[in-house]
Amino acid sequence: MTERDKIEAAAAELAEAAAGRSLTYMEVCGTHTMAIARHGLRQLLPPGLRLVSGPGCPVCVTAIGDIDRAVALAALPDVILTTFGDLMRVPASRSTLADERAGGSQVRVVYSAFEAVELAAAEPDREVVLVGIGFETTAPTVAAGIIAAKERGVKNFSVLSLHKTMPAPMRALLDAGETPLDGFILPGHVSVITGADAFDFLADDYGVGGVVAGFEPDDVVRGLLALATQERPAIQIEYSRAVTPEGNRVAQEVIERVFEPCDADWRGLGPIPGSGLALSPEFRDFDAAERFEIDPGEPVEPKGCRCGDVLRGLIDPSECALFGTRCTPETPVGACMVSSEGACAAHYRYRDLT
Repeated sequence: MTERDKIEAAAAELAEAAAGRSLTYMEVCGTHTMAIARHGLRQLLPPGLRLVSGPGCPVCVTAIGDIDRAVALAALPDVILTTFGDLMRVPASRSTLADERAGGSQVRVVYSAFEAVELAAAEPDREVVLVGIGFETTAPTVAAGIIAAKERGVKNFSVLSLHKTMPAPMRALLDAGETPLDGFILPGHVSVITGADAFDFLADDYGVGGVVAGFEPDDVVRGLLALATQERPAIQIEYSRAVTPEGNRVAQEVIERVFEPCDADWRGLGPIPGSGLALSPEFRDFDAAERFEIDPGEPVEPKGCRCGDVLRGLIDPSECALFGTRCTPETPVGACMVSSEGACAAHYRYRDLT
């Protein structure tokens, strides 16, 4: 059986399982969002089954006030600000990191925390700040970079931690009840670290099922099929080649050593208690938020942007009046159009398939 045959067979089973039902499932992983759009999987969904995108893109959910803080750090003298590429063009209130670099600030794209530590070691007369962003997937590598900096005595390295943890916004979405959800396609990469058991609360506390799926078209359709055929809400693993119930304990221990939970502000969702990661007391000397005094001013949200509504599953990207007109990947207004994992970017790039 070819890959196409497998996908079509799974889609036929899904149509049978969902027949006559009204179902809304949410994916909370940017890689799933892009895969669903790239492979035109929404075209395979049976009538009555709706798939919406949630807060699964770490760049997209970073509050504009936090982007303002990164921009303010970049403007400081003797600071080299390092960041992952997706953050460069995200609009802040009055600028972007790309604009700051064009204006003379030292802003550099790195591919790992270790690269930023090496830069700090090579530039002892400059302060090197890494904008730490991402969910549980990237937090262990940033934590390992901080440990390496401490062990090597690299004192001019620090991290602006904008890390967030994934289960928290799912609870916030269900508590708000704005978008009635019948199930979640759970994040594959995050679940490798956290384990599927981290999402048991969905079924136990809310009566909502979830399935950890992989990223191939057949993975996603099989995940949807597993949700549609659950006799009662449960958490299942359909990505067993990478995900276990307990997750990666080594990575979890690294996160727990370097970080501690803190409140965090999410674009579209607002403040969520305990959903962020701040540096623990042992590594507080590497906290850029404490090392530097910055005043980015009051955040200003882009007028007309509905990125927050997209992240809550209230609208599809094309329902925003700016989509494809004022807001495009070349001229983005909101973060959801910038990131390679953003729902707006996915819908725009593959708009003929969605």
